[in-house]
Amino acid sequence: MNKKIWFYLGFFVLLLGVFYLVLFWGTDLWRKKLPTLSEVKEFEFVDQNGDTITNRNVAGKVQVVEFFFTTCKGICPKMNTNMLAIADTYKSEEDFMILSHTVDPDKDTVGRMKHYADSLKIDSKQWLLLTGTKAKLYEAARKSYLLDDQNDETAAIEEQFIHTQLFALVDKSGKVRGIYDGLNKEELKKLDKDIQLLLKEKYNGPRFVNGIFQNNPM
Repeated sequence: MNKKIWFYLGFFVLLLGVFYLVLFWGTDLWRKKLPTLSEVKEFEFVDQNGDTITNRNVAGKVQVVEFFFTTCKGICPKMNTNMLAIADTYKSEEDFMILSHTVDPDKDTVGRMKHYADSLKIDSKQWLLLTGTKAKLYEAARKSYLLDDQNDETAAIEEQFIHTQLFALVDKSGKVRGIYDGLNKEELKKLDKDIQLLLKEKYNGPRFVNGIFQNNPM
């Protein structure tokens, strides 16, 4: 009698396991998840080719994001050397992009950004160098990507200057899922692993309704 009870109990557990496997196999629920730190707000910048870039252009792409300036002689060349390695690793991945925003838009015109991109042999299909108004760029750095202190806005915008070596990792739905030191080898290794995790996640948004970008699903 006891053998029958254990047989049926084992059979029930097996069926339950198969049920949950079938239920979650086609979803991301069983995968390791990175935390959500923030959501990228609507933006509109111009890339090194003079094209307007908005959230629409990067929707469905995993993105690594940085802020730099072309005349920087300190951390920026080191950051972008590391970014070149990331670009090379994922050069064949259609769902991956790099967004590099200038923090010095007065000097970093489209022409200068194009020259800088060409000097690094950057593929503009994968890696965009973005410029725009200083206020909008700094707002994105602080409030979308969390790459600078949000409270560091007491001075007039003309007097502010962001200089950060941090990279942000954004998922396909426009959510920031990690922040990394772009000069630290161990953090760059973690960034690489996390990029791979996000590339495996399914794209569930954002949605566009009547031409309006919306972060939240309907």
